[in-house]
Amino acid sequence: MNTLTIEKTDLYVDSLTNHVGNTPLLPLRRVTLGLPPSVSVFAKAEWFNPAGSIKDRAALNIIQTAIKNGDLTPGKRLLDSTSGNTGIAYATFGAVMGIPITLALPENASAERIAILRSLGVDLILTDAEAGPEGAMLLVREMAEKYPDKYFYADQYSNPANWMAHYFSTGPEIYYQTNRQITHFVAVMGTSGTMMGTGRYLKEQNPRIQLVGGQPTRPKHGLEGMKHMASAIQPAIYDAHVHDRIVKIRKDEAYAMVRRLGREEGLFVGLSSGAAAVAALKVASELDEGVVVTVFPDAGYKYLSNEELWK
Repeated sequence: MNTLTIEKTDLYVDSLTNHVGNTPLLPLRRVTLGLPPSVSVFAKAEWFNPAGSIKDRAALNIIQTAIKNGDLTPGKRLLDSTSGNTGIAYATFGAVMGIPITLALPENASAERIAILRSLGVDLILTDAEAGPEGAMLLVREMAEKYPDKYFYADQYSNPANWMAHYFSTGPEIYYQTNRQITHFVAVMGTSGTMMGTGRYLKEQNPRIQLVGGQPTRPKHGLEGMKHMASAIQPAIYDAHVHDRIVKIRKDEAYAMVRRLGREEGLFVGLSSGAAAVAALKVASELDEGVVVTVFPDAGYKYLSNEELWK
């Protein structure tokens, strides 16, 4: 009996970090019924990234930039606040690269996100739910100031490596995946890195491309990971002059769209993806012709415990 023996030295071991980006651009076909034939809507499927979300792009660039600049050195821990996805990306790449991770996360984050972070070996600090993401952010700022030799404070809300990740990856991918035909880019905003980076790149290629930011309608909105910029602590990387307009999204609209995307498009997506689809369809409904592209930040697996979402 012949057997095939493969030595480890014969295998090309490819790091997870080499698989960030180049995600599919998917056409939305059934939720767009009723639009003119000359209007198309596409969504970037960011759950194809190794850690499962668009935040892989920013997290990896933040880490690599910090190492290159000498800010994240052996013996230091990466420290940041997160609503979940960026933290999971930090944890994933930290495990691959041997970097210890400390994260502050609001205690009302989904059970799935907390479990994933713990399984990846994160030193996890759960903060007061009432204080929201801002409370977690303020805590890690204090920790970074108190122990500068212990921590590299990644500060995703202020770190330009966040939006630059999208300038150098998400933007070019969308532009060329649409064969340069994109007319509108729509993105919901949390740290705002996706809009800031992708938007800047697209405007440089074609100033006529319209950039539309999606935001919740009110301060206490129930849309995890998104910011109501008028009432929240605005991220330092956010520049209101980058996008051309804002579209407001209600919680009930986003929840209903998550269910529609699953049942009509076969896309099992997260809450921010539902919100992004709502915003993109609002923009598309105003057009006679055009190519609208949005971003679906993650899949629905981290939201399974949210019974309201799936009813």
